[in-house]
Amino acid sequence: MHDVAVVGGGPAGSRTAALLARDHDVVVVEEHRRSGTPMQCAGLVTDDVIKLSGVKPDILSTILGADVVFPDGTVVPVRSKGPIARAIDREDLDSKIAGSAMDAGAEFMYGTKYISHTVSDRVSMTTSSGTVESELIVGADGHSSAVARSIPGSRPAEYLRGIQADVSVRMEHQDRFRVYLGSALAPGFFTWEIPCGDFTRVGLCTSWSAGPPMDNLKALLRKVGAEDRVVGLHSGKIPLHQRGDTVADRTALVGDAACQVKPVSGGGLYLGLTAAGLLSDVLSDSIRDGDFTKKRLSAYANDCDKAFGSELRKGWRLRRMFVRMSDEDLNAAGRYASREDVRAALDGIDIDHPSGVVADVMRHPSTVLSAIPLMLRCIV
Repeated sequence: MHDVAVVGGGPAGSRTAALLARDHDVVVVEEHRRSGTPMQCAGLVTDDVIKLSGVKPDILSTILGADVVFPDGTVVPVRSKGPIARAIDREDLDSKIAGSAMDAGAEFMYGTKYISHTVSDRVSMTTSSGTVESELIVGADGHSSAVARSIPGSRPAEYLRGIQADVSVRMEHQDRFRVYLGSALAPGFFTWEIPCGDFTRVGLCTSWSAGPPMDNLKALLRKVGAEDRVVGLHSGKIPLHQRGDTVADRTALVGDAACQVKPVSGGGLYLGLTAAGLLSDVLSDSIRDGDFTKKRLSAYANDCDKAFGSELRKGWRLRRMFVRMSDEDLNAAGRYASREDVRAALDGIDIDHPSGVVADVMRHPSTVLSAIPLMLRCIV
């Protein structure tokens, strides 16, 4: 019998396995034939994310800034003196994290689908390859986590639809990415164009209610002149705002399965990898003490709340304000963001803690007074 069975060999699951396998018997059940496919991420990460991953992925470009384009064409440039992000090969990152877990001693069961599990004096998991028994089970099986369904009420408050294409177009500026806001291209979220050397990653997310986003992507590709230059296409969904628990007896969720995703940007690597470290510590203590109860595992949920709970709550409030904004409201926000005092705060944005830029802006009384009418329209 294994100490821990991890369902899902993506970044959060593999990193949890890598940390636990140093001292414990760990098995990873992954339905795909290898980690890293299908890719469902824009691949824009900070140096902190790379450090948390424990590996060194291939870096395609270094990002120093962004151009944010509002519906009326207003462009707000965001610039930094140092790197704010790296565009990476996500398949390479996932594969290397899984490799580090194997090097630590974790067993990977690729091509094996999780079907269900029961909890008694152990976890008994039914898979397409037979039964797997363990003391603990970790659900790291992504946005539509089957393991999460075993925890009553554990579900996201909202899903985003995402789609992106790699196009054989080289962006003029390899040190900045471009974002479009507005209902024409990305209702309820935003688009992105990320330079990756000889190709560009072009994509967008939309609110679920906006329907399938393929037509939006086609419009974006026409806008950037790349509709006939597509060399790769990826799609998926992003869960936002966890409802319910992330732990139960002998059970814990991590990564997208736990909705550890930033509501402002849709990014989950920083939170998922942070949570993997916290979870591995709690599970190691649980194994040492022979205590696998929900009460014991709740230490993990508490640690996550201390580490990034405030950021998630602030981000969710900003998300709810954002979805209430019309294109006219966005244009007003663009004019507001063009102010020099606001621009200075935007230049200091940390994409791992995006809600922090709001606090920086609000430290200036004059900008607060200017923003009040817009904020009131977005709250009510």
